[in-house]
Amino acid sequence: MTEGTAETGAEPPLAEKPRLKEYDGEGITVTFEPRRCLHAAECVHGLPEVFDLSRRPWVLPDGATPERVAEVIRRCPSGALQYRPAPGGAAEAPDVPTTVRRSPSGRLVVRGDLLVAGGAGVRRETRVELCGCGASGNQPYCDHSGPCAQPDEDADDVAEERR
Repeated sequence: MTEGTAETGAEPPLAEKPRLKEYDGEGITVTFEPRRCLHAAECVHGLPEVFDLSRRPWVLPDGATPERVAEVIRRCPSGALQYRPAPGGAAEAPDVPTTVRRSPSGRLVVRGDLLVAGGAGVRRETRVELCGCGASGNQPYCDHSGPCAQPDEDADDVAEERR
């Protein structure tokens, strides 16, 4: 076994930071990783005063309280949206226990304290949608390249359960 495996007990090194767009607010910074976005629209439906695709910049973190912005970001199933609170604010806590669910179209929806290994190395995550068909060009994340990216009929039901 190699360094960073169960044999050594050490965590593998974390990957380089992905390309992110950052939107700074007074109480929270919102980050967006476009390659991860699967257009679930939890953000624009949940908080249109903050997330509005018709304006630039499309994210205005100060359009609502930092707590409300964080709440809506946690609904983002792909993890494309994340946040950093201002000093002293509460960071996102991973779901306990970790859950794995296969969507009807085949994506793996995973929430918890995660280390995800991909082409750029290992990343710590709390929310991901992983490719279930092998066609993604952003492995292991789903990127709408293959059949597992089809819309799920139960997406609204799952979003309602998270609220």
